[in-house]
Amino acid sequence: MKIGIYGQFYHKNSETHIQAILNALQSKGVEIVVEKNFLALMRENQSFHTDLSNLASFTKLDTSYDLFFSIGGDGTILKSITFVRDLDIPIVGVNTGRLGFLATIQKQDITASITEILEGNYYISERSLLSIETSPSNKEITPLNFALNEVAVNRKNTTSMIKVETTINSEYLTSYWSDGLIISTPTGSTGYSLSCGGPVIEPSNESIILTPIAPHNLNVRPLVVPDNSVVTLKVSGREDTHLVSLDSRIVTLENETVITIKKAPFTIKFVQPIEESFIKTLRKKLLWGEDKRN
Repeated sequence: MKIGIYGQFYHKNSETHIQAILNALQSKGVEIVVEKNFLALMRENQSFHTDLSNLASFTKLDTSYDLFFSIGGDGTILKSITFVRDLDIPIVGVNTGRLGFLATIQKQDITASITEILEGNYYISERSLLSIETSPSNKEITPLNFALNEVAVNRKNTTSMIKVETTINSEYLTSYWSDGLIISTPTGSTGYSLSCGGPVIEPSNESIILTPIAPHNLNVRPLVVPDNSVVTLKVSGREDTHLVSLDSRIVTLENETVITIKKAPFTIKFVQPIEESFIKTLRKKLLWGEDKRN
């Protein structure tokens, strides 16, 4: 079995958790290949017991990998998909960060969870993505024109509102006068969209969520549409440019650029421990079970 490892480093005591991952994998005779920059950061740290000089590194993945370990928080997973892309390699998210909706293996359970995964005791949670095209075409977007959580347009260099003219399947919906607009997947419904009042959507739903950011149209609300919809945006405002973000990647676009967003032609697969579920994650992460009446 061949496993790729990626992280951004450096949380407090990260080396302890990374060492536990290496120990668990090496005890099973797994071939380990670490992302080049992450391996360099690991080698700068002097707290590892493993001889890191023997570890191979990668800059790009290929179909020879069986699993891809993302070590950190949800932000690290969002960057992990830029390596995995459409290669269909399942991602194992190890949460050494904070909240961790996507990274479901907790640091205190690393050894036991990895043992279960290597023995095949897990299930795959398949997640849809969004793709984006712009007219005129933007060279910064084209190489990685997809997002797992959301595509968002935001104002830039101004405190004034922007107008986001929005159509769905070529039919005019509305013009949002707001700080911006979030187009989210079900996976991203627990991220930026949620903080702006959007609904929580179970990840297996085939939907896209439109959530305005601080809208001045007081009667507009988040909208859920089927994920075969094509959403088209055009931004105008007092400044000549605005921002568009694809998860954590941000690009500046000229106003009046036509932005087309739709479901991406591939999915991302997450490895989930048998005992974990989205409902259980909601209870734990959002503290829904903490009401004393329960």
